[in-house]
Amino acid sequence: MSAPPTNGTAVPRTRPLTGAEYLESLRDGREVWIRGERVIDLPSHPVFRNATRMLARLYDALNDPGRQAALTAETETGSGARTHRFFCIPRSIDDLVATRDAIAESARITYGWMGQSPEEGASLVATLGAAPEVYGRFAENARSWYRKASGQALFFHHAMLDRRSHPPNAPAPTPLYIERETDAGIVVNGTTPVPSVAALSHCSFVVHPGILRDEELLLSFVVPLGSRGVKLQCRPSATTNTKLHGSPFDHPLTSRLEEDEAVLSFDEALIPWENVFLYRDASDRAAAFQRASFAARASFQECTRLSIKLEFLAGLLLRSVEAAGTGGSPEVRASLGEVLSYRNLFWGLTEAQARVPAPWAQDALLPNPEHGLSFRIFSTLAYPRLRDVIERAVGSGQVFLTANASDFMNPETRAYLERFVRGENGYTALDRVKLTKLLWDALGGQIDSHFASGDRLESADDMRIDVLAAAATSGLADRCKAFAGRCLDEYDLEGWRTKDLFTPNELIPVVSSRRRPSSW
Repeated sequence: MSAPPTNGTAVPRTRPLTGAEYLESLRDGREVWIRGERVIDLPSHPVFRNATRMLARLYDALNDPGRQAALTAETETGSGARTHRFFCIPRSIDDLVATRDAIAESARITYGWMGQSPEEGASLVATLGAAPEVYGRFAENARSWYRKASGQALFFHHAMLDRRSHPPNAPAPTPLYIERETDAGIVVNGTTPVPSVAALSHCSFVVHPGILRDEELLLSFVVPLGSRGVKLQCRPSATTNTKLHGSPFDHPLTSRLEEDEAVLSFDEALIPWENVFLYRDASDRAAAFQRASFAARASFQECTRLSIKLEFLAGLLLRSVEAAGTGGSPEVRASLGEVLSYRNLFWGLTEAQARVPAPWAQDALLPNPEHGLSFRIFSTLAYPRLRDVIERAVGSGQVFLTANASDFMNPETRAYLERFVRGENGYTALDRVKLTKLLWDALGGQIDSHFASGDRLESADDMRIDVLAAAATSGLADRCKAFAGRCLDEYDLEGWRTKDLFTPNELIPVVSSRRRPSSW
C-alpha cells in the first residue's frame, strides 16, 4: 500500500461556525434512525430540534465579540483563526487555567447539563495537533485534520472500545471489521457504541481494536456522519416522549437536551486514507499516547462541567428552601453547605489538574492525570449522595410535582393551587411549582422518594453550615441563585419564552384558546 496522500493546502477558516451554520451543517444527508423512522432533517425533527438549538447557542457564543476573549484563542495554524480554547495546545499553566475557564463558560450556556458538546470532542482532536509525528506515516493526516477541526471548532463524538474490555485474542463484543483495502482507503463493516448527542455531531473519532480476518489491529480514524455507508441508530429513551410532547414547564431540561445513546454502524463504508491515523503497523506507543491524552483531557472537561452543574443544583436548592421558608433550619442549612462543598471539591480538582500539569508532547502540557482519576472516582460517589441530600432538604416539597401547566391554565384548579401551594418570601404558587419541577427534572425525573432521617454529626453539620456562610459572604450563593433564575426565565406556562426553541405544536391550541390569568 502506498503512503497516504495529504489533504491539500486549502485556506482554513478564520472563525468557528456560527449557530446558523452549525444547524445547516447537519443537513448533510446523514442516515439517522429513531423509533423506526429515518430522520430527514435533524434541525426540524421534534426529537432533536431543541437540542440542536441549545448546541447552536454554543457556536453563537464563540462568535460573540463579548465572549470571544473568554472562550477562544488563536490557533497554532498560522492562519489567524480563533477557536475554542480547548482545541488549542496548552503550553503553560496560564493556558490551562484559561482553558478551564472557557470550558466552564461553555457549560454555563447549557446549565452544565449537555453531556457532550463541541469542545468535549477536542479531548481527542488536540492529540492530533500536539504530537502529529506519533502517528508515523499518517502524521500529515493528523496535522490536516487538526487544522480543519480546530479552525471550525467542529463537533466530534468519540467511539472508543478498550481492548482490555474483552479477553485477549477474542472478538470484540461490538466488532468492527476491516473488509478490505483499496487504493482509496479501507472498507469497514460492523458496529460500535457511541455516546449521547452523536447524531448532532459532525464526525465520529473512532479508536478501536479492529479485526482483519483473524488478526486484531489498532485502528483509529475519523469519519464524517454524512459519509456513505455510515448509519446511526438512536435508542429511544424515557425522555423521547418528553421531547415529542412534554411541556417546557413540566420538563424544562429533558425537553431540550439530547442524551440518548446510539449505535454507529458501518455498511461497506469507505474510510479514505487521508482520514486514517492508526492502522496495521501502528505502534502501541501511538495508541497509548492517544488514549492517555484523551483520558486526562476528558476528565478535565467533565470535572469542570460537573462543577458548573453543581453550581446550578446549588442555586435551585437555595431557591427551593427559600420558597419553602425552611432556610433557617440547621439540618437544611447543613444540606446546603454539603452541596456547595461538593461544588468546591470538584472545582478544586480542576484547579489541581490545571496548576499541577503533567508533561505532554514536546513543550505541551496535559491536565494532571492523577487528579483526573480522583475526579472520576469521587464523581461516582458524589452524585447519589447529592441526590439524597437534596431530596431530604426539600422534603415534602415534591408534592408540588403533581401540578402541571394545564392545572395553572384552568382557573378553577389554579385558584386551588394558589390557596394551598403558595410559598414563602414572595414566592407564588406558580413560582414554587415551576421551581420544584426544574429541580426534580435536574435530579432525574419525577420519582417517589423515601426520606431517611438518619442521625447527623453536629460537628459535620457545623462545617457544612460554614461552607454556606462562606458562599453567602463571597457572593457564590447569590450567583448560583441568579444562574438558576436565568433558566427559570426561559419558559412559562405557554412554552418557551426564547426565540430559538420550539414549543410542541399540540400545546399551542390549548394555550391560545385561553386568556392569561388576571394575576399575571
